[in-house]
Amino acid sequence: MKQEWRFFQPGEWEREINVRSFIQKNYTPYDGDESFLAGASESTKKLWEQVMELSRQEQAAGGVLDMDTKIISTITSHGPGYLDKEKETIVGFQTDKPFKRSLQPYGGIRMAEKACADNGYKVDPEISEFFTTHRKTHNAGVFDAYTPEMRACRSSHIITGLPDAYGRGRIIGDYRRVALYGVDRLIGDKEEQKMTTRSTMYSHIIRIREELSEQIRALKELKELGRIYGFDISRPAANVQEAIQWTYFAYLAAVKEQNGAAMSLGRTSTFLDIYAERDLKNGIFTEKQIQEFVDHFVMKLRLVKFARTPEYNALFSGDPTWVTESIGGVGIDGRHLVTKMSFRFLHTLTNLGTAPEPNLTVLWAVRLPENFKRFCARTSIESSSIQYENDDLMRESHGDDYAIACCVSSMRIGKEMQFFGARANLAKCLLYAINGGVDEISKKQVGPKLRPITSDYLDYDQFMELYLVMMKWLAGVYVNSLNIIHYMHDKYSYERLQMALHDMNVTRWFATGVAGLSVVADSLSAIKYAKVRTVRDENGIVVDYEIEGDFPKYGNDDDRVDQIAVEIVHSFMNYIKQNHCYRDGIPTTSILTITSNVVYGKATGSTPDGRKAGQAFAPGANPMHTRDSRGAISSLASVAKLPFTDAQDGISNTFSIIPGALGKEDQLFMGDLDLDLNPDGSMELECGYNKSCSIPNLMVGLDRE
Repeated sequence: MKQEWRFFQPGEWEREINVRSFIQKNYTPYDGDESFLAGASESTKKLWEQVMELSRQEQAAGGVLDMDTKIISTITSHGPGYLDKEKETIVGFQTDKPFKRSLQPYGGIRMAEKACADNGYKVDPEISEFFTTHRKTHNAGVFDAYTPEMRACRSSHIITGLPDAYGRGRIIGDYRRVALYGVDRLIGDKEEQKMTTRSTMYSHIIRIREELSEQIRALKELKELGRIYGFDISRPAANVQEAIQWTYFAYLAAVKEQNGAAMSLGRTSTFLDIYAERDLKNGIFTEKQIQEFVDHFVMKLRLVKFARTPEYNALFSGDPTWVTESIGGVGIDGRHLVTKMSFRFLHTLTNLGTAPEPNLTVLWAVRLPENFKRFCARTSIESSSIQYENDDLMRESHGDDYAIACCVSSMRIGKEMQFFGARANLAKCLLYAINGGVDEISKKQVGPKLRPITSDYLDYDQFMELYLVMMKWLAGVYVNSLNIIHYMHDKYSYERLQMALHDMNVTRWFATGVAGLSVVADSLSAIKYAKVRTVRDENGIVVDYEIEGDFPKYGNDDDRVDQIAVEIVHSFMNYIKQNHCYRDGIPTTSILTITSNVVYGKATGSTPDGRKAGQAFAPGANPMHTRDSRGAISSLASVAKLPFTDAQDGISNTFSIIPGALGKEDQLFMGDLDLDLNPDGSMELECGYNKSCSIPNLMVGLDRE
């Protein structure tokens, strides 16, 4: 056994690249409470003061402190960058100094130029000329292949957020492999994979061989990145500090190469705890030192920054990177995966203060230890910075070594990746069905030229026939647009390093998404159960609606409208499946808007549910604002009816309440965490199918008075 692996239990992980095997053989489940945790060290406090001062300077400068305009970002493009070299225990920045945003033109030179220009900078003319004349970008390739119909859909915002000018993201490299095996072993594994490809040079074999060559090249550059900072990461990590540093170098290399929409970290805490436990047992490091390593690691993750345009920031409401770390969960053998490191990661919200990045996501399960549940509950209340996912649901399809990309997209680490797909605006599609494919805002013919509805009142059966036709059309344009995008991204902006940290034979999920679900459900409910009269402009285009009578609203546990939402999701997913997906991707969809529900709403006219033109949609699968009138449980119950089988990329429910909404006082949450439960001690429902909530199902498994 290698020197760096002393005291580890042997297993398959020694003979093959298999991090899960290593974890299962070596991790220590922790059932205790948080009393072992250490506070922030003096070095951590001083470093964080520096970060806060730089943040203030960044805000004063309009949101960007510095941008690189001359050096194209690559794994090895910049020299070492530090906050304070003497105080940092985990090091590394995307450029040569913190808060300096890198130049990444491979996704699209126009995006890079505009991101600079809108913040008072200018890309070096030689770089602009090179990427305009001599080197094609992902964005240029996409627009060369787009059809006029695709361009029209993009411009009208019936499909929005397409990753056609920036990195697609949603790919989680198994960054743990670098710490466990060292880069040299990973290079050797990729070289062997290349040697064993089939000898007949079919087009897909040629592509695989080229991609493996690029992956090997990226791994060699990763080794050089370590050397730039004074570390030899060709070998395995020898202790917990090195394990964190090696893992971070791998992640850092990924964000130096790609400005993806969601550059998630993966599921590192249980893995890193193995090294921490060994070092604690052998007296190598103290608990305070280990917490400091974790704090400095998380600090670096918080400082990942990309050069974005104001339009991008508007779409995603701010400056997000979605550095998601998945914590906890339960193994398929029944053992929970909570360790002391699970606590340490969440404890950074206390030592460093609250922050949206990294996106700390607890994989919630009934069998999680109760001390950890209580700790999560308290930390959630104090920080409002933890996301929760339904591990009991996702474990069935993804096993116990999956992670979340972005907000709700689950995939097995190193074995699955995703072609990110943005969203289709189903509410706008509804309006196209009414107006015969004419956009209600631009008045242009965007959709197929169907016969518009000419009656004063909308008939449910007549409308549904047209709406299903329009959804089928939208699904086809959507998938074909994504096929172009992902073909060109592979061609011009391939994620070399991230894919180098995957198996050769990877499962590809072809992600799509929908926006405006609650608007559609309520609109259809209004048409079916009330009377909806159309209001037309001078050209006969329907631009507004008058509702006579009342109708059931989504979010009140009323099957009359909830089943409409279920049927819409099911129908749209079936239409998606009818199309060819690039590289045999497995089609999925999500009901997730992050915060782009605001932008979608601005681009959509008045709808038959009473929503007015420009008004924001509800986020994700949420009921429309103020329409869930029967309380929290009924609201959650409506969302829980949505079928995970039709939305395997995730269903997002942004949900926050005060204890009073449940008829309880604040003190209950800091004490027994009791809730009114069913007679058998269970809750009425959990947060449902892969839903992100501001609060988890805290009560399952907790004691009652």
